[in-house]
Amino acid sequence: IFTMELDFVNLTDIDFDHFIDKFDYFSSKIIETLSLKDNFYAEINIVDNQKIHEINRDYRGIDRPTDVISFAFNDDVEGEVKIIGNPINFLGEIYINHERALEQANELNQSFEKEMCFLFVHGLLHLLGYDHMTQEEEEIMFGVQRQIFEGEDL
Repeated sequence: IFTMELDFVNLTDIDFDHFIDKFDYFSSKIIETLSLKDNFYAEINIVDNQKIHEINRDYRGIDRPTDVISFAFNDDVEGEVKIIGNPINFLGEIYINHERALEQANELNQSFEKEMCFLFVHGLLHLLGYDHMTQEEEEIMFGVQRQIFEGEDL
């Protein structure tokens, strides 16, 4: 059995510990759905609008808050430092903006829990190499997301 260890970091004053079990559940579901054959590690950070705005501005050059940002450590990107000799498959970091998640949940008329889990899954798929920059990539990634949430009652 392959696993995904998550380092859950809450950078807010609000208690989000109840999401630890939900994120563990969905990481296991991703491993099963994608038939992954490795043990993984990822860091999940819960942040607010201000913090994610700073990250988005400083690292992506986009001067506004967003809902989720993923920093994949296994991507080959020109100009970035390559991590060599990492014995654990450390996928990277995900930053989830709980304030934007609440706004989006209200806009979509769905639960905050579902939106937080959706952003977690979306961010984790980015760490696993999925993207939505082209129509084909979007169809594949969003198809996997639908498959993961199929039958889930959040």
